[in-house]
Amino acid sequence: MRTIIKNAKIYIHKDYFVEALSIENGIIKQIGKLDELEKSNSDEVIDLKGKTILPGLNDSHLHLASVGEFIRSCDLTSAASIEDVIKIGKAFILEHAPHILVGRGWNQDFFSPNDNRMIDKNDLDRISMEIPIIFSRVCGHVSVGNSKALEIIGLADAHLVDGGEILIGNDGKPNGIFTENAVYTLYSIIPEKSSEELESDLEKGMNYAISVGITSVQSCDIMGSNSRMVFNTIDRMYREGKLKLRYGHQFNYQNINDFKNYLMTEHLTGIYDERFLSKGALKLFKDGSLGARTALMTRPYADDPSTSGVAALSDQQLFELCDLAAANGIQVITHAIGDAAIESVINAYENTFSGETNPLRHGIVHCQITTAKQIERISKSRIPVMAQPIFIDYDMNIVESRVGFDLASTSYAFKTLLDSGAPLNLGTDAPVENCNPFPNIYSAVTRKPIKNPTNKCFLEKEKLTVEEAIDAYTIGSAYNEFKENFKGRLLPGYVADLIVLDRDIFLIDSMEIKDIKVDMTMIDGKIVYTCK
Repeated sequence: MRTIIKNAKIYIHKDYFVEALSIENGIIKQIGKLDELEKSNSDEVIDLKGKTILPGLNDSHLHLASVGEFIRSCDLTSAASIEDVIKIGKAFILEHAPHILVGRGWNQDFFSPNDNRMIDKNDLDRISMEIPIIFSRVCGHVSVGNSKALEIIGLADAHLVDGGEILIGNDGKPNGIFTENAVYTLYSIIPEKSSEELESDLEKGMNYAISVGITSVQSCDIMGSNSRMVFNTIDRMYREGKLKLRYGHQFNYQNINDFKNYLMTEHLTGIYDERFLSKGALKLFKDGSLGARTALMTRPYADDPSTSGVAALSDQQLFELCDLAAANGIQVITHAIGDAAIESVINAYENTFSGETNPLRHGIVHCQITTAKQIERISKSRIPVMAQPIFIDYDMNIVESRVGFDLASTSYAFKTLLDSGAPLNLGTDAPVENCNPFPNIYSAVTRKPIKNPTNKCFLEKEKLTVEEAIDAYTIGSAYNEFKENFKGRLLPGYVADLIVLDRDIFLIDSMEIKDIKVDMTMIDGKIVYTCK
């Protein structure tokens, strides 16, 4: 099938646009002026009446199944107090009568000043003591269970967890707060999804993603023990033509024995075309989040000297996993937010290079709290950075109080990283943030609050241009998965993944970028979404 798109403003690269392109069998064949395109035997002509077209956007790190799960779970993001959390939980029980109540999205920093503490089991007990309740913080690195949940786990006393904490209350008993690897102890009481339930969540996530312009995802849905069922479900969906966007795995194995099992199974037997379904990378967690004070810092937190964060992996464990991955030709990407975590990850990666600069493109997810020296090392070693500029919307309010002025001034340094040679790509870590890319691009370009934007701007020198942000979301994210030779650009020979915007992102006031909507999404030359 041959399709011509005409009368459009098609972004090719900075300061270069064309008005038309032709597509044949899912591949872009020609670009340029309409009268320059071969028009013979065209099956379809799409007149876009001057609208702007971008390459399809590629979220370099999210959790697609969790996006779908979040849509059907108890949404706590609107809670402005502990009382709000309780009211939302009670209302959800009345409406849905669940056997177990699972929710996500609370953030103690958004609670009123006399109420800005972590919620605990006593708060959740006010919702119900009859059913287990698990409410995760917005970052996903802290979760809280009620007394019924702790009873089911059999947790009555202090309990040590490798790479995590189960916090203790004033009575010397667990207070229901679990951090980092310890959250899996709490999650163990949640019934495992069936393949059908996982498919439903993935479908919900895909439908939403393509509606906001995402045509490729690099998704961490493999989390340890659930791996076989998830691999099988996604493989089946691929074979049945149910994957609506391009999907690359980011498989999380914190335990080296789990990773070894992967190497003996899926790594050897999995079937991937590396265009629509990709084998992907080993995803590791080195630390937690800044908001939860579990990001691993070199020095204690300025606003809580009792902690320097949590190491989800020891340095030795990280080195062993990275070495094993490199020995098998597998890329590693590691969640690292605090400066101590980032230092450890750089060391582990450089240990695998064997004379060549980062041949497997090992990358850092988030890479938020950095020193100037670390930025130099990341750039020199060509370590890809999977950044989430939208995190600035919240973190700009806490970063200086958490880590101090000096370290805050060299953090979230996306422009400096890009200009100094580090491969930069963008994602949202959804459902931590909404996977809608336009608030994310807005944050990269303005570094201002999304709600009630003022003149406040966090480190103005680190703003990206609109073109830099788009390139990071397209060709940058494609580079991250070794696919820059066939996607991420609207050039001849590249796949016809593109989106049509409701306004011109290059001409509107930057404050409008967050409000952009997608009129049409095309993947592989096929229209998969149109705005109703």
